[in-house]
Amino acid sequence: QLQLVESGGGLVQPGGSLRLSCAASGFTLDYYAIGWFRQAPGKEREGVSCISSSGGSTNYSDSVKGRFTISRDNANNTVYLQMNSLKPEDTAVYYCAAAIRVVVTTGILAHEYDYWGQGTQVTVSS
Repeated sequence: QLQLVESGGGLVQPGGSLRLSCAASGFTLDYYAIGWFRQAPGKEREGVSCISSSGGSTNYSDSVKGRFTISRDNANNTVYLQMNSLKPEDTAVYYCAAAIRVVVTTGILAHEYDYWGQGTQVTVSS
């Protein structure tokens, strides 16, 4: 069974950091681009970042550029999202997703992704 599992969410103060992990089971991530998305209450799902299957290309939304870093460790079948300088507006449920065919530099578009995790809550509050 193909499965993605996010972890690493939690409560953090403004200015703090968290590292989210996206681990795959039942398949290897080597051939998949991975995207991170988030959805806050009452808001639409937003693309945050994505990384190509090789890790050679990445993309970030303007709202997180310079603060978040996406990376992958194909040997451990895991993708990471390092989140620094967190703001209250970063509060959301964060999801990772896998896509077999996507050009990451053209955008972070949810409809292009085939497999989704269950999400992990990130809350930024003092």
